[in-house]
Amino acid sequence: MPQNAFSATSPIQLNKKIFSWTDRVYITIYAPDFNSDPNMVDEIGVTTDDKVTVSTTGNSIPYRLVETGPNTGIFSGYVTLTGDPTLKGATGVDGQGTNPTGIQSSCNPICGPTNGFLPSSRNDGITVSFEYNRNNVVTGSGIIQWNLGSVQWLQPSYPVNSQGTLQITDLDMNLNPDAIDKFDTSVWSDSDSGGIKLTMTETGPNTGIFQGTAYFTTDLSSSGNRLHVTPGDTITAEYTDRTLPLPYSPSDQLRITATTTAGTSLPPLERAPADNARVVDSTGKSVDKVSANQQIQIVSNVTNQENRDQPFAYLVQIQDSNGITVSLSWITGSMAPKQTLNLGQSWLPHTAGTYTAQIFVWQSISNPNALSPPLQLQIQVN
Repeated sequence: MPQNAFSATSPIQLNKKIFSWTDRVYITIYAPDFNSDPNMVDEIGVTTDDKVTVSTTGNSIPYRLVETGPNTGIFSGYVTLTGDPTLKGATGVDGQGTNPTGIQSSCNPICGPTNGFLPSSRNDGITVSFEYNRNNVVTGSGIIQWNLGSVQWLQPSYPVNSQGTLQITDLDMNLNPDAIDKFDTSVWSDSDSGGIKLTMTETGPNTGIFQGTAYFTTDLSSSGNRLHVTPGDTITAEYTDRTLPLPYSPSDQLRITATTTAGTSLPPLERAPADNARVVDSTGKSVDKVSANQQIQIVSNVTNQENRDQPFAYLVQIQDSNGITVSLSWITGSMAPKQTLNLGQSWLPHTAGTYTAQIFVWQSISNPNALSPPLQLQIQVN
């Protein structure tokens, strides 16, 4: 092959830049000069003139790739990473003794194009090298690492005596890319702190996305995938991630939780609506006219429409006629179910003019999910 045959871009392409430790690695090599017969499907990696090697740290196998069709000059195949079971040993990555296989192919004399297996660790790399001429080698590589899992309920709340779907995403738990993997995770409610073990099933081979369905009952005790709840309960799911990326160590574990609520779900802006925005003086009397240097309060009624306690933050922002904020203040607290509060924030205007007060009701200052549509009030200061 000519020395400049691969001068444009890297001829070796992998399907990803970052892989999990049990991923499937698809390899493509663009080598038009090895399309020796335009009427046949050619191969590379079968002679000393076209050697292909696939490696992870401490592991290596010779490999054969097959042309994607007659006269394409594009050669492909895949290798399956098999993890390193010694990283978790008897404890298993799912806490129940399940580990990857750690298998390495025994090639006699060459593996491929789809039957190659290579062990890999949590902080590793995969390299494909193609020696197309003596001392002329091109390579392509990718990173192998563990991933941080995530857990979520697909809805913020579920009616009682219905079912809810929990989803856990963790590519590290896709232990076999040819099979649908499973593991158990913990789910409990305020009414049953012992809870249940919910089976999480991969949504398909090689997805790394797992779902489980829990049934919420008010009448029966918890059993199997059935969880006893009371209206208003917080339902918690906990996933223990045992395959954590750097800077965690292989022995570290991280408990990740997600919550949903049992009961009828209200739209977010109907959970604690505010109304009757008004300006009152220091005695609590409504006023239409405000004087400079007069202490006033911007007040509205806020009602908790939920059947459970509702934390809140009540914010008042005041802007002048140019849209410049001259005051921003808030109070926080919690409302009992169906409770109505008259909430207000004081303001002392120093300069005459036309001002606009905006009133917001959020879940908290650090979690600014709106519980009510914002209110707006014009204030004329003389």
